[in-house]
Amino acid sequence: MTQTVSRLIATVFYVGYLKPAPGTWGSFAAIPMAWVLHALGGFPLLVAATFVVFLIGWWATAQMTRGMETHDPSEVVVDEVIGQWIALWPLSAGLWHAGVDPWIFPYPGWIGAFLAFRLFDIWKPGPVGYFDRGNSAFTVMFDDAVAGVLAALCVGVAAYASHGMLGL
Repeated sequence: MTQTVSRLIATVFYVGYLKPAPGTWGSFAAIPMAWVLHALGGFPLLVAATFVVFLIGWWATAQMTRGMETHDPSEVVVDEVIGQWIALWPLSAGLWHAGVDPWIFPYPGWIGAFLAFRLFDIWKPGPVGYFDRGNSAFTVMFDDAVAGVLAALCVGVAAYASHGMLGL
């Protein structure tokens, strides 16, 4: 029973078994989930869900990879969900702060967050690569969280440039 539940969580209801590029599928699946969380509870709910799912994903990854040779199998994509959600924080925060209808989740923002997160998750610069080389369930989750933070910085700068400086 524990293995079934942990597999459901770690693979995000078997999204992690989609080929090719299961990490990209996991990131893509995270966007509608973030949208619903944003619509139901705004930025605070998305942030709270990110931390809760990080902890649950950490547990599920540890359970699923117990006894396996690899600590980061490709089908584990709950870490991509966390990173993608963090990359979406600036979009959610900006919309929530501006009081925009919570069901509006404009496409330039989520596309930019998706591309930036995938870039940092694949490229693994600096701290992302450092944590990626770890060999625990925590580092499986944390390297994508760091990639999400780097992507969120890009999204925030792009939003400031387009809305603050250019007035678009």
